[in-house]
Amino acid sequence: MARIPNNELDRLKREVALVRLVESSGIELKKHGKDYLGLCPFHDDKEPSLVISPDKNLWHCLGACNEGGDVIQWVMKRQGVSFRHAVELLKGGDAALSVPATPVKRNTTAKHSMPLAADPDDQKQLAVVIDYYHDTLKQSPDALEYLNSRGLGGAELIDCFKLGYANRTLGYRLPARNRKAGAEVRGQLQRVGILRNTGHEHFSGSLVVPVIDGDGLVTEVYGRKILGKRLRKGTPQHLYLPGAHQGVWNAAALADSEEVILCEALIDAMTFWVNGYRNVTASYGTSGFTEDHLTVFKQANIKRVLIAYDRDEAGNTAAVKLAEQLQAEGFACYRLHFPKGMDANAYALEVRPANKSLGVVIRSAEWMGDGRSGERASDLTSLDPAERLATDGEAGTLRQGRLLGTSSNEANTLPPLAAESQPQVEEPQVKIEAPSPKPETPPLPAAAVPPAPENPEHPEVTDHEINIEYGNRHYRVRGLQKNSSYEVMKVNVLVKVGEVIHVDTFDLYSAKHRQAFARVAATECGIEDKTIQRDLGKLLLQLEGLQDKAIQEALQPKEPTGYTMEDTEREQALTLLKEALPQMEWVDYRNPL
Repeated sequence: MARIPNNELDRLKREVALVRLVESSGIELKKHGKDYLGLCPFHDDKEPSLVISPDKNLWHCLGACNEGGDVIQWVMKRQGVSFRHAVELLKGGDAALSVPATPVKRNTTAKHSMPLAADPDDQKQLAVVIDYYHDTLKQSPDALEYLNSRGLGGAELIDCFKLGYANRTLGYRLPARNRKAGAEVRGQLQRVGILRNTGHEHFSGSLVVPVIDGDGLVTEVYGRKILGKRLRKGTPQHLYLPGAHQGVWNAAALADSEEVILCEALIDAMTFWVNGYRNVTASYGTSGFTEDHLTVFKQANIKRVLIAYDRDEAGNTAAVKLAEQLQAEGFACYRLHFPKGMDANAYALEVRPANKSLGVVIRSAEWMGDGRSGERASDLTSLDPAERLATDGEAGTLRQGRLLGTSSNEANTLPPLAAESQPQVEEPQVKIEAPSPKPETPPLPAAAVPPAPENPEHPEVTDHEINIEYGNRHYRVRGLQKNSSYEVMKVNVLVKVGEVIHVDTFDLYSAKHRQAFARVAATECGIEDKTIQRDLGKLLLQLEGLQDKAIQEALQPKEPTGYTMEDTEREQALTLLKEALPQMEWVDYRNPL
């Protein structure tokens, strides 16, 4: 249940005039010194016993009931409603507060105007609920503060995607369940998943993000609890409508680009969106890529999918599995890498400005296929010089290791960037003046990522070392020639990513050694452990071929070398030696006795 902020309660108690509220309900008050007196409506009062103190905005009955309190307690007692319901009535200044002075029973009829009435169309009911949540968010300090804390504040995002907030007040806007209309509406909302069987709101206390298709139909609703540590243990943070996921968030924007950024969660997708990368959508969690996503990608003629799942074990595993599925369907897949343990939203909050840091991650994406990736043209040329400069800079490249090893302060001083797949062109000096206001800011495209490497069939081999590249990772191997057995491959391996290196000597045939090397190298170079492990597997196969060739050459019989004497020359040499050393007994070993 979403807590009503104390400042909101204090405001109501201070600003709602109790005297006017009591008089509006038909009770006649008379001035008595600083206070007002009247007949108490909560018992059979013959003499005025109700005392209203305007200075303190409090009331008290000196008669039989001995009740008292502030404006909220007055509405609760007078209308027969709950505390929260009373607050909602006071906040809305509802006309139902004016009722005749009759004895009060517990009221079962909603006092608010009802946005929902019986309607056989589920979509109409869903649309009304989404609009109600949308209006609620705009008036909720807690929800707006949460969005700001996630870097998602601003009316554009809220209005474009009809973000809402479920603060457990929807039930007060419905007919009572003991009325026919109320039973029908509540039953319908339970059927579509807005209400649970208990009658409670399914998304209570959650930021609400609807998924709306091109026809304006609500196909899915996502809820994210915003209370954090105040939630009861075991309360799920993420909620959806019951049943299978349907629809694709932000599907309409995907038709304008050949590539799409695919996030694990809607919070991450909205992070890219607010920072200018509008060709973005989200799965419904690590295992939530659906047939609807695949259909939309094909209809939009998407060629490249930039997988921006979280940098944790679940996200890494899901990204690899999804890439295999998408590549089988003909899509080129790239992996966006964040620092270990981070997601897109956490990274954008940590490394500012977010639009530039996210752009660097995009351009540092890693090709997830085999061999060479498809060509990718940069869309940045469509921007004017001021926009291009503000977005990505004009020249230079940046490797993953450099990116993921920078601090938030260093991120602001990074050299200008450009897609590695683009030739560097010297541009004329342009005088950039302050841009005039534009009706709309064009969305920033996802910058092209570097192409994948050539298929490494032929590593560079010298007498001392072997050099080979996989993507943006350069490997140097030394000491292979010392391994004369097929059982051991102890070598010195250096991996370099940009300006960052890691080097160690270990046995490539040892799985334990390979894992240890990959773990440390990945941490130092800012890439995934599994990426290094895959590289080591490829490297092992390459080195096995070179090692086998060297061993086979060593086993070949050696051709005789040097000068071979004739028999006459040998006899002359022996004669000469005998004359020079007469004391020695010479034996002709060619003719032993």
